[in-house]
Amino acid sequence: MNVAVLADIHGVLPALEAVLAEPDVRAAEKIVLLGDLLAGPMPVETLERLQALGDRAVWVRGNADRELAASARTGGSFVPDPIFPWAAKQLRPADLPVLDALPLTVTLDGVLFCHATPRDDTEIVLVDSPPERWAEVLDGVTAETVVVGHTHMPFVRLADRRLVVNPGSVGMPYGARGAHWALLGDGVRLRRTDYDAEAACRFLAEHCAYPDIEAWADFFVRNPASDTEALRVFSGRGTSST
Repeated sequence: MNVAVLADIHGVLPALEAVLAEPDVRAAEKIVLLGDLLAGPMPVETLERLQALGDRAVWVRGNADRELAASARTGGSFVPDPIFPWAAKQLRPADLPVLDALPLTVTLDGVLFCHATPRDDTEIVLVDSPPERWAEVLDGVTAETVVVGHTHMPFVRLADRRLVVNPGSVGMPYGARGAHWALLGDGVRLRRTDYDAEAACRFLAEHCAYPDIEAWADFFVRNPASDTEALRVFSGRGTSST
């Protein structure tokens, strides 16, 4: 089965559209949506676009999906990014049960898919996390291949005989600019879709009412953080559960 994996879209509709236009994504039998789908500049439009995929889409819950629904109900912020509570306010009442119903993990064709780790949607594990950390978060997992997201940085590695894949982020990549995703089938291919970042920033400025959308788009779309910068922020968080 050819499976396209899209993680951490974060409501960046132009990036999502660019990936969905890829021939390999259009031809994929399934499209796994690996969580953190809507928390960003165009949450409702992104949700509608993903729902239009129909039965081809396989949904997985990310921490931001869970927290966005909670914020919509309570007004809480949960994360320091100020676009988060704004995005929560854009959701319609009928959108909240959709997010509530998303599963923590999905197994498809023998591959386990989750947002962060199979046991928790917020844990951080990195390409260079030590073996004992991987053994901890994968304890009890029998699948030989595990696909994770959450950290927005693509990698493929072995962890105690399991193949672990992170497709990177569609909407908020850390590292190279563009929309990152993965294709599973005859092996694993990490992919990056290059799209017009300037046009995307203009589109977001024209279609998103968030007051600071131009600055947000400049930081996350036009000039994303490097993997080195991200790893500096994550330093120590991928080595233990404490």
